[in-house]
Amino acid sequence: MIGLFFGDTDFPKLILEKLKKRKKKYLILDLSKYNIFKKNPNSYRISIGKFGSILKLLRVKKCDKVIFAGKIDKPNLTKLKLDMTGIYYLPRIIKAYKKGDAAILKELINILALENIKVIKSTFITPELSLKKGVYTKVKPTQDDLTDIMKGENILKKTNAFDHVQAIIVRENSIFKETSKGTKNLIKKINKTKIKRGVLIKYPKKKQDMRVDLPTIGLDTFIDCKKAGLKGIVLKDKQNIFLEKNKCINFAIKNKMFILVK
Repeated sequence: MIGLFFGDTDFPKLILEKLKKRKKKYLILDLSKYNIFKKNPNSYRISIGKFGSILKLLRVKKCDKVIFAGKIDKPNLTKLKLDMTGIYYLPRIIKAYKKGDAAILKELINILALENIKVIKSTFITPELSLKKGVYTKVKPTQDDLTDIMKGENILKKTNAFDHVQAIIVRENSIFKETSKGTKNLIKKINKTKIKRGVLIKYPKKKQDMRVDLPTIGLDTFIDCKKAGLKGIVLKDKQNIFLEKNKCINFAIKNKMFILVK
């Protein structure tokens, strides 16, 4: 049996659909904001701070492998409900909390490893959702676009290893970084202008653990980019989750945008 730590977005639902088709046994630890898997008989709602209860459930159900998928909000330490095992690990969580979201997930993986529970890649069940290198549209990046992409990549390389930045927008000499509010909020900050340039670059965080929290792109992202007047989206080879692939590619082609995977 496989354990599923599920947060928000449609990605967890696609994993669940695939597991059901394969008739694989699973249990869900629902960490979504509004308990979206509550109707599933194999779903459990346990506070992320109750490590003892979580580990006990995984052992009882004989889960030695787990997957993290979907957006899992950074916990509020002042409101976090803890059990005895959670209290034992609290100093490690607090230390990671100060470094950022990526550090918290990394520490959770380390704790699970101490309990002989292996975290596998979120794309293990759905490898078809990750794009390989190439240009997926008729429109290709121009030299100006490639210059913007290079600028963005250089900035991303300099970010803190535990920063929350996965996305950056470059439009000529203007640079806009993602905050903890996410990519959608980042794109909304960009007003459409007469400048027919600008790219969204969405790469894994620096030194990110590739088993969790991969950059996710879906149709909403393309619609938002179009409204903002951006020309294209750039991703990393096999280091992304690409939802609604055909719809996204068709939308990009129709609106003369490019999709580049490097």
